Amino acid sequence: MLKQIPSILSPALLKVLMEMGHGDELIIGDGNFPAESVGRDAIVLRADGHGVPELLDAILTLLPLDQYSAKPVGLMEVVPGDPVVPAIWHEYSALLHKHEPEHCDIEMIERFAFYERAKKAYAIIATGETAIYANILLKKGVVQ
Repeated sequence: MLKQIPSILSPALLKVLMEMGHGDELIIGDGNFPAESVGRDAIVLRADGHGVPELLDAILTLLPLDQYSAKPVGLMEVVPGDPVVPAIWHEYSALLHKHEPEHCDIEMIERFAFYERAKKAYAIIATGETAIYANILLKKGVVQ
C-alpha cells in the first residue's frame, strides 16, 4: 500500500497510467463492453466488481486530461431509437468538473466509432458496471 493512492487502483493499472503518454487514450468500459475482442491490440485490465464512477474518480486523481484537445473525454452515444437516458453521465460530469473543471468537455461518439477508437486505445479497463452506455474514453494530458 502507498499513501494517497486510491486503493481501487491496482498495481497493474498504476503501471499503465504511468506508461501512458500525452495523447494516449484510456477506455473504461461497462460490463457489456467487448473489451477483449475490441482490445486485441491494447492492454486490457480487469476491474470486475467495480463500477465506472468509482474508478473514474480514482483515476482522475492521478491522470491529467489533455488540455490541448477540445474534448478530452468521450462517451458512447445512445443508439438512435433506444429510449435509454444514461443517468450515469451526470455522475461523470460531476467527477470531471471536480477534478478537471477547465478541461472536461465531452465528445459524443457513435457506437461503432467508439469501438474503433477503443481499438487504438493504449488500454481498456473492463469493469463490472451494470449501467448501460457507461463507457468513457479519457485522453491523457501533461502534468504541469
